[in-house]
Amino acid sequence: MRSAANVGSRSVGTLDTGGAGGAASQTPDRRGVSPRQPDRRGVSSQKPDRRGVSSQKPDRRGVSSQTPDRLTRAHVLVIEDEPGIVDFVRRGLEAAGFVVASATDGVEGERLALADSFDVVVLDLMLPGRGGLEILATLRRSKPNLPVIVLTARGEVEDRVAGLDAGAVDYLVKPFSMAELSARVRAQLRAAAQTDTRLAGAGIELDLLTRKVTRDGRPVALSGTEFDLLALLLRHQGRVLSREQILSSVWGYQHDPATNIVDVYIGYLRRKLGAPNSPAPIYTVRSVGYRLDSPS
Repeated sequence: MRSAANVGSRSVGTLDTGGAGGAASQTPDRRGVSPRQPDRRGVSSQKPDRRGVSSQKPDRRGVSSQTPDRLTRAHVLVIEDEPGIVDFVRRGLEAAGFVVASATDGVEGERLALADSFDVVVLDLMLPGRGGLEILATLRRSKPNLPVIVLTARGEVEDRVAGLDAGAVDYLVKPFSMAELSARVRAQLRAAAQTDTRLAGAGIELDLLTRKVTRDGRPVALSGTEFDLLALLLRHQGRVLSREQILSSVWGYQHDPATNIVDVYIGYLRRKLGAPNSPAPIYTVRSVGYRLDSPS
């Protein structure tokens, strides 16, 4: 069975719900409640609600109790300006077991994508404040390994080519199937899991999945922001990054000459990575910014 989800009078997608044929007969328990038994195919006979979204509720962490697999507990950011579509996608992805955050304008969406650790971004191209192609360009510079799936009504070939050339890994045109979107998210997570998740340089090793850091074999405990800053420096090892570049990539801020937050966090990193007779390999380039490099 396929049911359409509509926001107002506009169809935004369909949800593949399937049937529960062959379900075993159910005997009520002592409370008079019929237990939900899987059928012979191992499929739960629980029905989706009238919106076409499974009524299985996520737990307090936003994770469905029916999806123990690590891939389905991934964090997904949805950047879309139409609240009805955001609600439709959020419900569908949460029903599939993902943890979902959202933004309804380009500026806030880009800030969240840069500041937080998401596993996949679902991005509309036509956004207020900052366009989707601009956001793609920023993410490709700052987080080149972050998969971005473009979700848009612009389905012409030239639009798809522009999105893919800008850095999107996949492209889905509205109206879309929620089941297909969920499958594409899972596919990108599998692909990401098969790639090398380690960054290394100057005696420092960083694992993007476990978020563990060592220097010369010594474990180093970092906060989330310190970890993201170190990952940025390692990705651009040997290159000078300006304070403005670091501020935009790690915090998502535009240049603010009044803030010294970059210098403060560079100081934190130096203290944690440094050791007696072995200072941290993060160098100040006067009037420009910072560079991580092997000691000369």
